Amino acid sequence: MNLDDVNRGIQKYRRRKRLGRGIGSGHGKTCGKGHKGQRSRAGYSRKPVFQGGAMPLVRRVPKRGFNNKFAIRVQILNLAALETSFQDGEDVNLESLLTKSLAKGRFDELKILGNGQLSKKLRVSAHQFSKSAAEKIKKAGGEVVILPAKTPVEAKKRQAKALTKK
Repeated sequence: MNLDDVNRGIQKYRRRKRLGRGIGSGHGKTCGKGHKGQRSRAGYSRKPVFQGGAMPLVRRVPKRGFNNKFAIRVQILNLAALETSFQDGEDVNLESLLTKSLAKGRFDELKILGNGQLSKKLRVSAHQFSKSAAEKIKKAGGEVVILPAKTPVEAKKRQAKALTKK
């Protein structure tokens, strides 16, 4: 085996299939669409959920509830997790929580809840705090830092419009 055999035949970009260019091309005459029928016609398209005329699964499955795509996703974290994961005097912020895998997945805001005890002096930065969590952090000698909340798109648009008028 030669070194150039490894990548032989592998191209970065695949050439498009040239259709309707004669019998010798292998894709002439019907261009791979077969003979007659709905799918052979120009402009044919169908919905991705089409199941041959049967009632599609998408329509058979009952729908429940409502999913608000504009809702702000809040990640919650208890004081007990902070007690076990952080040393005395450390900063607890979004970056440190991500590195210690305490805040997983996608979220817009972080809320600290007061479940558990805290005996360490921590500087905790989050968007929201429960009353009990804020009290326990301050009681342990720590500091509570409230981060600015995510501003909705409409508010951002109004702010931009107000700045351009001035």
